[in-house]
Amino acid sequence: MALVERIAERRAGVGDPRALVGELRRAVVLVPFVDGGLWTAELGGVRWVCGFTDEAALARFARARDGGDGLVSGREWEFAEIRGARLLDEVIPAMGVPAGVAVNIADADGSMLFPPVAGIVPDAVAVDAVAVDAGASGG
Repeated sequence: MALVERIAERRAGVGDPRALVGELRRAVVLVPFVDGGLWTAELGGVRWVCGFTDEAALARFARARDGGDGLVSGREWEFAEIRGARLLDEVIPAMGVPAGVAVNIADADGSMLFPPVAGIVPDAVAVDAVAVDAGASGG
């Protein structure tokens, strides 16, 4: 699991942030469905698509959401398998609001946020991208 390893490196203060983003882009993440759409959460004015590196990470999230008692209340968790590049390049821009990807959010020591900034999401939807007037002539 290269993405998990890259996350661990960054959380330890080492590793290349660009390599981490590249690993997310190559990875297939599991995104639960809720009410006919992808599971998201809002925090700090950002809509976060919640993705998981494997079924075990998703199961930890499910247990935490269902009370943390180890019982999943009989609820079935449907999910999509989505390549990270598709999340970043297609899903995030289509949301129409500042959005990023939150990976393995039930793992206190293994989670990672990929915020809506340049270098992670397309510049057109990055909250820190400088707006460029296509009609400006710079002279």
